[in-house]
Amino acid sequence: MSRYLVPADLTVGQFVYVVRKRIKLSAEKAIFIFVKNTLPPTAAMMSAIYEENKDEDGFLYMTYSGLLAGEVVGWKPFPDTTP
Repeated sequence: MSRYLVPADLTVGQFVYVVRKRIKLSAEKAIFIFVKNTLPPTAAMMSAIYEENKDEDGFLYMTYSGLLAGEVVGWKPFPDTTP
């Protein structure tokens, strides 16, 4: 588990950028940040997300993933074979 101390005026989008750099994720790869299983708006301030979602212990727990719910790794549609 990683912990980040971020400025209150940082947006979620800027935070995602910081995480991408820390985990060395290329620009072509997708990353999604979740707070309580919800994607927060990228323009939202981290301070607002923290105040609305902080845990009893004072921490804001977030998860990140390269897939959205319902996506399947390696899935692609069958080619259209209609004449």
